[in-house]
Amino acid sequence: MSDTPPDRLSSNPKSPYYDAALLERGVGVRFKGAEKTNVDEYCVSEGWVRLTVGTTLDRKGNPMTIKLQGTVEPYFRDQPGNAEG
Repeated sequence: MSDTPPDRLSSNPKSPYYDAALLERGVGVRFKGAEKTNVDEYCVSEGWVRLTVGTTLDRKGNPMTIKLQGTVEPYFRDQPGNAEG
């Protein structure tokens, strides 16, 4: 695996941008310089994040989200050198 997170990643298994291996590794997101823990999906090249809004669900049972524009900085939470030993 590379040390650079992908340009676009989603935590929704129905999305074409979902990647379970990367999510297990742990991807953190800084949005406009602040750490965000409720990110559902992000895109670095387009400059947006989709954040979940509380525990509210839509009529299909999916979490309600809001899309915000700004600077997106994804990073891996684990260190590649520490994963082996």
